[in-house]
Amino acid sequence: MEHHALDPRAPFVLDTHELGRRPGTMRTVSRTVPAPEDLGTAVIGVPAGSDLELDLRLEAVMEGILVSGTVRGGTVGECVRCLDEVVGDVDVEIQELYVYPERARVAVEDGDDEEDLRELEGDLIDIEPAVRDAVVPALPFRPVCSPECPGLCPQCGARLADPENADHAHEVTDPRWQALADLYDDPKES
Repeated sequence: MEHHALDPRAPFVLDTHELGRRPGTMRTVSRTVPAPEDLGTAVIGVPAGSDLELDLRLEAVMEGILVSGTVRGGTVGECVRCLDEVVGDVDVEIQELYVYPERARVAVEDGDDEEDLRELEGDLIDIEPAVRDAVVPALPFRPVCSPECPGLCPQCGARLADPENADHAHEVTDPRWQALADLYDDPKES
């Protein structure tokens, strides 16, 4: 596994030292952290730097440290129908096992995929990847401002939900009949 030194002061890095390696020991962590960059999709996400509330339980188990709890934050995106701003909330459960380094080696030897394992670095764990894995799939795939949003006019782009566009319509002639329509409208025939 590739490692980089974790900064114990980083918002998503948790210190598990006080749990020791005694299965059954537990502690809770509640903190508000700034959301990382790109926590979302192309159409909706948690704005970078906005508050993410973490309510977590860290529990020592035989294999490592089990982190479980909730992640909450505000989301901002755009309606896929009319492109107006969509504001909402995300509230997701998180559960991730961070294995002790020696357990990780045994798990890889037993055939577990190394990329699927999250490993402790000393007494530190970085929960940002687990937060991403929980938050991003919980976001709406096609956010809408309201379920009844009619969207935009495909011909001119007018917002169909606006009151002044209540009777909005375009006369569209099937291009296969256009030559016949041109003959009918030809002023020489009058």
